[in-house]
Amino acid sequence: MNINFLYAILTGILPPLIWLVFWLREDANPEPRSLISSLFFAGAVSVIVALLCEGFIVLHGQDPNIPYTNLQWILLAGVEEIVKFIILITVALNAKSNDEPIDAMMYCITIALGFAALENILFVMGPFAHGNAVEGLINGNMRAIGATLVHTVSTVCPGFIYGYLFYSKKITKFFGLIIGLAAAITIHSLFNISVTGSVIGGDTTNTLRVFAWIWGAVVIMIVLFEEIKMVRPKEI
Repeated sequence: MNINFLYAILTGILPPLIWLVFWLREDANPEPRSLISSLFFAGAVSVIVALLCEGFIVLHGQDPNIPYTNLQWILLAGVEEIVKFIILITVALNAKSNDEPIDAMMYCITIALGFAALENILFVMGPFAHGNAVEGLINGNMRAIGATLVHTVSTVCPGFIYGYLFYSKKITKFFGLIIGLAAAITIHSLFNISVTGSVIGGDTTNTLRVFAWIWGAVVIMIVLFEEIKMVRPKEI
């Protein structure tokens, strides 16, 4: 195996794995490792599905030298969140181990980090392939504290609402999932548009501000975990 290829894989996959270990510690009753591994892998594979859909639906015939419009950034975020959402509702939520409110959040996070892992690898592959290890490491580090967290923060939304409504009727949980998906797309879209505008305009201050609210959202996630742990069946 080419050493640069190996570096690209490690740079892309290690941060998501570290984050996964961090978040899994929030679950007092850990999910089966086989399920977590499967969801992480499924999240990674969904990147390929998302890229194909984005190419045909959003970017078909697009000149790569022309910047994307805000609508395109929203559609791109929508495609990515939808493919992750499909894994959640078709695989994760049907798992036998989905037996407590916190589980859906753990599934969402695992899928999101699997997605981020392969996406990171694809982003850093270019610099490493051209022998520019420094640029590859910088890109990898920026994605570790930016895009990787965005995938986690956005994709966890339907999982949180589902967990909060865990003991509610199925129809209530269904609409909760839809609202969560809409929230995920909104958060992801705002990040895409904000960061792209900062990069194109060279506004470093705004870029730092965007990353600051992402980290603020991570803190909120930790608080949400505590809220989910307090969810109990409704008294009849």
